Amino acid sequence: EGVRDAINVAHAGHMRVVMITGDYLKTAEAIARDVGILSAEDEVALDCNALRIDGNYLPEGDLDELTAKTRVFARAQPEDKLTIVLSLQRQGLVSAMTGDGVNDAPALKAADIGVAMGIQGTEVAKGASDMILTDDNFVSIVGAVEKGRAIYAGIRKFVAFIMSVHIAEVLQIFICIVAELPVMRSPIQILYLILVTDLAPSVALGLEPGEKTIMFDWPRPKAEPILLGWMWRSTVINSLILTGVILSVYIWALYFYVNELNVKEIAKMVQDPENNGEAFRGLERARTVAFISLVWSENVRAFTSRSFDQPVWVDTFTNPYMQRAIVIAETALFVAVLVPGITTVLRLDGFSIGWMGWLIAFIGAVAVLIICEFYKFVIRLWNRLPCTGAIDHGKGSDSTSSDDESSRDVEDERE
Repeated sequence: EGVRDAINVAHAGHMRVVMITGDYLKTAEAIARDVGILSAEDEVALDCNALRIDGNYLPEGDLDELTAKTRVFARAQPEDKLTIVLSLQRQGLVSAMTGDGVNDAPALKAADIGVAMGIQGTEVAKGASDMILTDDNFVSIVGAVEKGRAIYAGIRKFVAFIMSVHIAEVLQIFICIVAELPVMRSPIQILYLILVTDLAPSVALGLEPGEKTIMFDWPRPKAEPILLGWMWRSTVINSLILTGVILSVYIWALYFYVNELNVKEIAKMVQDPENNGEAFRGLERARTVAFISLVWSENVRAFTSRSFDQPVWVDTFTNPYMQRAIVIAETALFVAVLVPGITTVLRLDGFSIGWMGWLIAFIGAVAVLIICEFYKFVIRLWNRLPCTGAIDHGKGSDSTSSDDESSRDVEDERE
């Protein structure tokens, strides 16, 4: 039940499902057509005797040519399964082989992913496999592929988010030093950002449910890095956006509260006994405004990081973990800037910045949202142009499977 639908989903996900069975040719072909492995009239099953001449296997080139286009192998002997798996691997394909018998063990061991049947599988098959299918159901394999793709996509979003905000935080400090501005935040404030306010949204991104079209993507190549080139470009550009906006907020706050930008001049003002500590308190207010704006902007960035190219308003609330993470981050922010004792340790003061400070911090977060979404809009326009490939979701591999009497091999197809 559900096998035909699962095979259709596998085909949509660019996974090639291959059946290897000991049944006779016509029986194998009828079963394959019934479940959707064979569809076109010109697609037929292959008798495994065609793989051999006088008991010896064909040369590797001829063998690879047959396995590259055949979806059903009938009257297969145990050694044929191993030969087919090795042939697919020679073609650069990633193969997952399912099996249950003792004779399946060599093919299960040789496959990139050996999947043994949990109910009817022998202990030998289970020992030779990489994973055990507890319900002996092909549908579960396709479901696992979808879940795996969602998890991997979540890891990518997590890495992109963490790298973008941390690069931005480093750049902000670096520019302050080079431009002779007062350093925007203290070491303890940096630790608070990394360990408290940034942590919850980043974890929530790793728990993303996956986009609805994830099973239409191509499988990724085994050697593909977590972040592709265009993903790194997006990460760096978003870092620059975050850096530019927060620096602008900080510079405004320095003018508003201290009326000076140069760190040396501010240091003189702080040491001047006639200043009565106003310069120091003004600097603390400026840092507070920048701190609030940064946390809000990073929360916005967490939402925009849920997709590299889709608008933030698409499926905004489909990840309940993200809503909870934002609540945690906001709670941590207000604790840092409003709770006595904590504010003293962190050198932040949300009460003294006035409504104008809160407003500018909010405007900074809105600016980050608008500019990041504008960048996504430009990317979408760029991808619609002919002969462009700013976002290449990758064309990778296809996989494998089997049952008691037959092996269904889903192997990865690459361009």
